[in-house]
Amino acid sequence: MHAAVKVATTSFAAAAEEKCPSETLKICVGEHARTWTVFGMTINADTVWGSILVAVIVCGLAYFATRKATSGVPGKGQLLYELIVEQVQGITDSAIGPKGRKYVPIGITLFMFILLCNWISLFPSGHNPEWLPSPTSDINLPLAMAALVIISVHVTSIKTRGIGGYLKHYAQPSILMLPINIIEELTKPITLTFRLFGNVFAGGLMISVMTALLPIWAFPPFEFGWKLFDMFIGAIQAFIFALLTIIYFGMALDTGEH
Repeated sequence: MHAAVKVATTSFAAAAEEKCPSETLKICVGEHARTWTVFGMTINADTVWGSILVAVIVCGLAYFATRKATSGVPGKGQLLYELIVEQVQGITDSAIGPKGRKYVPIGITLFMFILLCNWISLFPSGHNPEWLPSPTSDINLPLAMAALVIISVHVTSIKTRGIGGYLKHYAQPSILMLPINIIEELTKPITLTFRLFGNVFAGGLMISVMTALLPIWAFPPFEFGWKLFDMFIGAIQAFIFALLTIIYFGMALDTGEH
């Protein structure tokens, strides 16, 4: 979580003066261990390799949890995996109904991926900025996931309602609601992005600020306690993102025929 934040004292003020104009405490946003430039675009390498590592871990956990799956007495890995599936399936059934069970895999995948992205920075590299920060502390990843979810939701809505029904639902329950409904749809990817990014980034920011403000003897116990709390917040944010995704798909499947 330190990749997007760089804290320094006035001992090296000259080196960071342009990016960090503060006189006493320097907090720089957008610092990355390494970047690539492709066709004039800057790619944050630490976000890329962090995301790939987490994706590999998620796939590996799923493989090892299911490779010895049995209808008899399950092993610990299978038991944990079944618990997660049951929880997500219960949420899907309550939000959408039985027809929404096909969205259980995307809910599980998003939850596990975001959870591990939020937790991966618990293993510090000692480098500033960190070599392996939380990929979700870079706004580009939450924005990409939110865009993918919202585009999929609109595609599902069009397939379910047809073009006419899809356009008509913006004027429900009254034509007067048209601008409000459009604004609501436009804000969905924004709120999904900034809810996740803001909470993860704030955790790294808090650690960085306390590093500069607390005396050396007080920082270790504070950091340990804060990281435990940060893990809890990371789990909550992963759950909220997956939950909202399921709810949005449920709204897309709703044709108003009850």
